Amino acid sequence: MKQDENHVTFPQFPESYWLASTDIPSFPKLSEDIQVDVAIVGAGITGITTAYLLSKKGLNVAVVDAGRILHGTTGHTTAKITAQHDLIYSEFLSHFGKEKTRLYYEANRDALQFIRETVDEYHIDCQFTEEDAYVYTCADTYVEKVADEYKAYKELGIPGRYVEQTPLPFSTKAAVMMENQAQFNPIPFLRYLANQVIRQGGKIYEQTTVVGVGQGTPSIINTSDGYKITCSHVVSCSHFPFNDPNSLYFARLHAERSYVLAVKTDKAYPGGMYLSAENPKRSLRSVRINGEPIVIIGGEGHKTGQGICTFQYYEALEKFAEQTFGLKEITYRWSAQDLYSLDKLPYIGQELSDAPNILVATGYRKWGMTTSVAAALLNTNLITKKESPYQELFSPSRFHADPDIKTFVTQNANVAKHLIAGKLEISYKKAEELQQDEGAVVRVNGKRAGAYRDSQGTLHLVDTTCTHLGCEVDWNEAERTWDCPCHGSRFSYHGEVIEGPAKKSLGKVEAE
Repeated sequence: MKQDENHVTFPQFPESYWLASTDIPSFPKLSEDIQVDVAIVGAGITGITTAYLLSKKGLNVAVVDAGRILHGTTGHTTAKITAQHDLIYSEFLSHFGKEKTRLYYEANRDALQFIRETVDEYHIDCQFTEEDAYVYTCADTYVEKVADEYKAYKELGIPGRYVEQTPLPFSTKAAVMMENQAQFNPIPFLRYLANQVIRQGGKIYEQTTVVGVGQGTPSIINTSDGYKITCSHVVSCSHFPFNDPNSLYFARLHAERSYVLAVKTDKAYPGGMYLSAENPKRSLRSVRINGEPIVIIGGEGHKTGQGICTFQYYEALEKFAEQTFGLKEITYRWSAQDLYSLDKLPYIGQELSDAPNILVATGYRKWGMTTSVAAALLNTNLITKKESPYQELFSPSRFHADPDIKTFVTQNANVAKHLIAGKLEISYKKAEELQQDEGAVVRVNGKRAGAYRDSQGTLHLVDTTCTHLGCEVDWNEAERTWDCPCHGSRFSYHGEVIEGPAKKSLGKVEAE
């Protein structure tokens, strides 16, 4: 168990409540060549929803996932279903204008409505509740920004209010509220959709890694085990796009991690969903676990592989929980990773101008519950030749001089900095010095290596050079993973890929 100086006990291993709360069916590994209308790579909320929509329209679909369905970012979200994505609308108005900003709101509003109607129609028991959503500030420097966001709401016709004090049990300076948003447990909702995919003739395959796809129609998808999927359309829903021939997503996306605690509190939660405008972020919502009210507190975001000792992020959230509500118990802890595009809009739609049958959905910026459904609806329309007002807005081939150029330069300068720093880093620790359940960068045979000694005392050694573009990975203590600070790839302590863009495992290192 991990304890701080106040003897608050954290669960030893990270575990998402959403995944722990629901039995998820298992699916076979692809073991033969198949032919379908649409192949969907990635079985999170985007992939499962896309498969549900397409199979409902009579198309023959197959979903493949390198791991288990719903165990990626979808299973580690805070699960707010809202079009309120931080203080974003005032910023979007200045960059993109009123028409495109309004379309962004409408796409996410429509996604919320789709989830609401689906839950109601099929009576899905997923703790769906309607809540008002707030972005609040406790800092004088953010009051004007919050006021500007409310002005944007009024200009765009978004139902909401400006208030100084929220229902939270501490003083706030200002807040903008968006009415009639929602929250839920995404796993039982998506389990229902996955079961419907199977009932409608679709197929789902787990532990099936896709390594490439050929252009042309039909497309041939190749898996790491040598099997092929022949299809008319391919949809990349694999978080980081699995297919990146000319789109340079590794230079147009950056990965960030954030952290979540589920806690029992002394004070009653006031209802609603909340996000702080200033950093470090504080995200709040409620859920019931075994009939008891639980507060879900998230935040402490940072670029993947570039954080401090990662337990400190959990400890910062624990301190906030204690100060705000009084803390009885931490029942679950988990973390998530999400991708940011250059202009903060997701990339959804046709990946390349000369490959109209290969579609992509990525870059949700931690707001995947609505944006993923918006992506599924848009890509379904594109495949079925139905017009969508959102096609141009989310086009993966778009480029905006403002803010794309500045962000591109900044992000890739950051990558270069960490690439060089990792190569020059000196490792002082020796592998034999590691205690049980401890990991670190060490020197083995005079070279940099990653070492982790598990709770049984077995030492696991890996090459720390990321198999994507050669940056050096660092140890993530709280999650027991090796994380790349350049493009966000993550590996287990055994070296297996957890998150792309890397496709190959870290190399093994033999002990001296």
